[in-house]
Amino acid sequence: MSLIELRQAKRDEAISGGAMDKVIESRRIDKRILIAGGAAAILVLLLIFWFFAPSADSQTVSRDRLSIAAAQNGVFEDFLPLRARVTPLVTVYLDAVEGGRVEKKLVEDGTQVFQGQMLAVLSNAELQLSTLEKQAEVEQQLNNMRSQELALVQSHNANTRDLNQAETELAKAKRQYDLQKALAEKGFVAAKTFNDTKDDLQFQNKRLQILKQSIAQTESLQRSQLQQLRMAAASLNSSMGVAQNSLGQLNIRAPVTGQLSGFDIQLGQSLQQGERIGQVDSAGADKLQADVDEYYLGRVAVGQRATADFNGKTYRLKVAKVYPQVRNGQFQIDLTFDGGEPSGVQRGQTIQAKLTVGDSSRALLVPNGAFFNDTGGNWVFVVDRSGNSASKRQVQLGRRNSDYIEVLGGLKPGEQIITSSYAGLIDKDHLAFANDE
Repeated sequence: MSLIELRQAKRDEAISGGAMDKVIESRRIDKRILIAGGAAAILVLLLIFWFFAPSADSQTVSRDRLSIAAAQNGVFEDFLPLRARVTPLVTVYLDAVEGGRVEKKLVEDGTQVFQGQMLAVLSNAELQLSTLEKQAEVEQQLNNMRSQELALVQSHNANTRDLNQAETELAKAKRQYDLQKALAEKGFVAAKTFNDTKDDLQFQNKRLQILKQSIAQTESLQRSQLQQLRMAAASLNSSMGVAQNSLGQLNIRAPVTGQLSGFDIQLGQSLQQGERIGQVDSAGADKLQADVDEYYLGRVAVGQRATADFNGKTYRLKVAKVYPQVRNGQFQIDLTFDGGEPSGVQRGQTIQAKLTVGDSSRALLVPNGAFFNDTGGNWVFVVDRSGNSASKRQVQLGRRNSDYIEVLGGLKPGEQIITSSYAGLIDKDHLAFANDE
């Protein structure tokens, strides 16, 4: 056998030797089993997620960021702390009633002035000219009315003379008639002459009656006209007084006695009508003004008592005025000193005061906190016994001061609540606590 045949035989032997290995058949898993297993795995994952995932009405919060306090029995003092400002008891504003140019400035800002004192002098050529024209017009109308009144008086005098003359002529006719009547009866006076005398007596009598009626009517109209003239004259004089008073408003005077402030006008400055140029504050009398939360609007009334501490002394106050307008969640009140006023106090200075709005009484109390502004006192988060979570609970809260809130219902002594802000937690019913590492 040749070498080539030997090599070919070895290769064929090697190839045929590989065919001597045993063939193993692999088993495949049933597809139904695979589908069932996958579905079971997904279900287990969903259950795990549902169990451990937080619900929509719950949230995990850090306990270290919360303020927690317990409800406890105690004495509730129904007072309201105030931060009051010292202001003048009476302030009268100083306005330019008539506009004009500042000609004189007689006092400086901060000066103590007395009522009626001249402060400044203005000039207004247009107003002065208008006043003079008005004065001339009024004088002319008054002169016309005086002429009419004089004519009425002269008419009255003429009527009086006519009446006197008619009465005299009637008396003469009566005497003539009486004299001729006796003579006519004896035949010494002709019948024609006596009849003429009789007719003259009747004429004079009727003339006097007609004249009296005419004078009465004329006098009535004249009295009415004279009254109207006098009323018109009074109105014109009043108009004249208003015009002169407007001119007098160019002289700015102090309306009351006190301290002048805000009076910073300058010589030559033009002031508009109604422009505020300063104010006069009452001398030696002050009051306190304080801003109060709108929650207490229905509980603060005029006459309520308050106290203020200043330089180690306590001073009594009372509410003098309540301003019901609410701005930025607050309204304003005025407090006046009931008795002595502290010495050395400066206007604009702030003083701590305490306003009593009710009687003290024993009650269940919780510390006042930011939660009240978020819930309005209608509900709170109550910490459970384990101290690891809190739940939302409806409560009834009553009066409150700067330190405590009165509990009317929904809580028991010893129960703990979250008193810090509920920002971001308003829509949650349950809270779980987490401790920061």
